[in-house]
Amino acid sequence: MAIVIGVRFQQAGKIYHFDTAGLDLKINDLVIVETNRGIELGKVVVAAKEMIPVENAEPFKPVLRLATPEDTTQAQNQRERAKKALTKSKELITSLSLPMKAIYAQYNIDGSHLIVFFYSEKRVDFRELVRKLSHELRTHVELRQVGARDEAKLCGGMGKCGCQLCCVSFLSEFMPVSIKMAKEQDIALNPMKTSGLCGRLLCCLGYEYEQYHQMRGKLPDVGQEIITKMGKAKIVGRNIMKATVVAQLVSGVTVEIPAAEAVVVNTGPK
Repeated sequence: MAIVIGVRFQQAGKIYHFDTAGLDLKINDLVIVETNRGIELGKVVVAAKEMIPVENAEPFKPVLRLATPEDTTQAQNQRERAKKALTKSKELITSLSLPMKAIYAQYNIDGSHLIVFFYSEKRVDFRELVRKLSHELRTHVELRQVGARDEAKLCGGMGKCGCQLCCVSFLSEFMPVSIKMAKEQDIALNPMKTSGLCGRLLCCLGYEYEQYHQMRGKLPDVGQEIITKMGKAKIVGRNIMKATVVAQLVSGVTVEIPAAEAVVVNTGPK
């Protein structure tokens, strides 16, 4: 049994667990830890708790120490260096005519390891690019290919709602999203409305899917005939969240009524 904390290295990034090594650590503390790519500065986002290591997995690495003001200054300097490294990466990609786009660069805190994230629709032989980057920047360089959603997460931006992208602000992992979720919520299947900046289906389609799915099952289907207080009618629409249906009376007038007041007289088409 180990006492571990959850650490993030980027906002809304994946959470990694480290042994507290006896340190009294609290949420929002900045800590220095050792990762597979060297020494990193991270933020505590999950309070200390007991955790049993996964069988046959490596033991949790210990937190080295609390970060100092010098560490945070150094981390900021590395972020500035990473911007220059990204510019150099783009220049070399152009000179080598590689079918890829460099989108983000990241140094570890001591500058001994650089990761360049890139997007490409196919596999790319980037060995020459790595060789030249390592030579010019005098550090170990790793290139990592990411998908369209990861590109949006790394670059950031504003969503259709006018808020910062969910993947940047709080989504640490992408959940599966399908067109079925849009249909279940009666959202028009227009790519302009259902796609995010990444060109993929909006992550938020999944937020209320279960609620819509449950409530939809309690409402009669469009096309079914019903009996209302105003007489016979046919369902021509419905508002799932309000639990109402739009009914067309025999006279041709349409009215919105609570679904609970609609008595179905036939099963109708699905």
